[in-house]
Amino acid sequence: MVNYQKLLVVIDPTSEQQKALSRALLIAQKTGASITAFLSIYDFSYEMTTMLSVDERETMRQAVVDDRTEWLTDLINEQVQDKNLAVDAKVVWHNRPYESIIYEVIDNHYDLIVKGTHEHSGLKSVIFTPTDWHLMRKAPVPVLLVKEHEWPEHGNILAAVNVGTEDKDHQSLNQQVTHTALAFARTLHGKLNLVNSYPGTPVNIAVEIPEFDPSDFNESVKNYHTESMKTFASAHGVADEHCFVKEGLPEDVIPSIAKKIDAELVVLGTVGRHGISAALIGNTAEHVIDALDCDVLTLKPEGFVSPLQK
Repeated sequence: MVNYQKLLVVIDPTSEQQKALSRALLIAQKTGASITAFLSIYDFSYEMTTMLSVDERETMRQAVVDDRTEWLTDLINEQVQDKNLAVDAKVVWHNRPYESIIYEVIDNHYDLIVKGTHEHSGLKSVIFTPTDWHLMRKAPVPVLLVKEHEWPEHGNILAAVNVGTEDKDHQSLNQQVTHTALAFARTLHGKLNLVNSYPGTPVNIAVEIPEFDPSDFNESVKNYHTESMKTFASAHGVADEHCFVKEGLPEDVIPSIAKKIDAELVVLGTVGRHGISAALIGNTAEHVIDALDCDVLTLKPEGFVSPLQK
């Protein structure tokens, strides 16, 4: 069973439908977790009112916070039908939403962040905000990004793993991703599936080394990953028909398999990057997430420390 006991739900003030709150309520109904509905607000104009004293500006800010807290409390009362579920409302004044969310997690020891994604108007694609990317890179706890796909019982949960790796950190992340996906599968009475992509033959090798046989190389790589998957899946009790090994980039393979099995949730590991390296290099997990039509749960490696932690 899923063992997240404190859920922090990021409220979207621009949307009438709070899909992140709905998803958190579903998790809480099955696990007994507590929920805090969290709203970060900021208006620069209140900081520029030079005619007012510091105390007067603080009074104005607090009045806005109180007004939004009342709005959020009413929203919770409308959306929460099960009165046995504990949902608190919290509104903070902060000019960087992602920082306020992460500080809230650190200070109050939440287990999971739940946040809705934005649909692009006129298109079926999803627009990820800077807050989404910052949370995936820097939050010290798992982040569940909620899209439009429902969570039916007996559905498919997909764990994205890298079974061919010999790197111990990646192996540890494989275990973490699989155990978490299995916990969700048990909680939702769903089926656990595993997906692993592997690279094809580099074109330059075939060109530069005439005696190189790309078909033999491809077959060897495929067999290696297939056998590695069988070993890994067997250790976790996953049947062969729920394992997918496919040549290609993760951002192509994982979304294609998720669509094929109509996954309701994809669980994957992400390496936290920040600063210039994040801007230049990016993150494979982020490219995967961008192409998925279902919810995504991103996990950090064990021992990850948020750059915002003191």
